[in-house]
Amino acid sequence: MRYDTRDDGYDDFLDAVEEGEPYYLESPSGDGWLPPRVCDPKTGERKLVEKELPATGEVVTHTTTHVAGPDFADDAPYVVAIVSFGPVSVTGQVREVDPDDVEIGQEVEIGVEQTETTGDRVIVFYPTE
Repeated sequence: MRYDTRDDGYDDFLDAVEEGEPYYLESPSGDGWLPPRVCDPKTGERKLVEKELPATGEVVTHTTTHVAGPDFADDAPYVVAIVSFGPVSVTGQVREVDPDDVEIGQEVEIGVEQTETTGDRVIVFYPTE
């Protein structure tokens, strides 16, 4: 099952990642956010500017999912990680590495792939080695 509804802000971000031009949004106060955002939720500032996402990030935390919900049932087991890319943290699946080999502090790059279950696009991370 593939969903054909487009979420403009989020899908624009995924498009940019696929094109090798990932970005985040920065407020005048210097806070970083992922799209879609129309304002900085901390300050209410509305003049958000697109900034280039750093090329690599660092795994802050991760977990392996063995029993998944219906939208990811065919993908299990998989690793979900929160990765710090400097001003922003991004959540996604870690790919191309054995789940037991994912480590806190590991350097990764961001990408986009499809789920096995629905064919929807998801954010993924690849170890930089």
